[in-house]
Amino acid sequence: MDRILKSISFIFHPLIMPLLGVLFYFSKSPRFIPYDIIQAKIISIFILTIILPVLLFFLLKTLGKANSIYLENTQERIYPLILNCVVILIVLQRILSPSQLIELYYFFVGILISSMTCLILAIFNFKASIHMISVSGVFMFFINLSIHFSINIMGTLALMSILTGAIATSRLHMKAHSYKELIFGVLIGLIPQLLLVRYWL
Repeated sequence: MDRILKSISFIFHPLIMPLLGVLFYFSKSPRFIPYDIIQAKIISIFILTIILPVLLFFLLKTLGKANSIYLENTQERIYPLILNCVVILIVLQRILSPSQLIELYYFFVGILISSMTCLILAIFNFKASIHMISVSGVFMFFINLSIHFSINIMGTLALMSILTGAIATSRLHMKAHSYKELIFGVLIGLIPQLLLVRYWL
């Protein structure tokens, strides 16, 4: 059980969550979007939100600014979160457009707001759970899409509920966060997606 709980935190790392939201969107959107455009968007977002942050992490580790991929203390979080905000801004400026993919555009605006909030809290020495921020943000985005496209995704939402609980349990088991930090993480991830939905729903 110990190994399973630890593996959950690794497998469902926050880095993969934006791409998960993008893949889900393209799989459920009723709009006709040329396959070439879908492929280009997915590859670009994969490179910018997963490959680039991993490379930047190793650079920070080499420079002594980060010790663990889990960013265990608030000081370790500051530089990665700043870089993450820059990466999300690049995605918004170069990859996504509100005139083409408005749902994904505001999904990433929500991610940017959540990242900036987490950064501000880290500067003030509060460690909100980035795992919970990411999974709750994606969860809320899925709910918004189900309403927007009038689709029944109860199975997916049930699975996301289980996943959210499993990640929270994993973080508590690893003593990475307190209950307060997990709750703040859920709110920081969920609220921006909830507030921004009025711009595209």
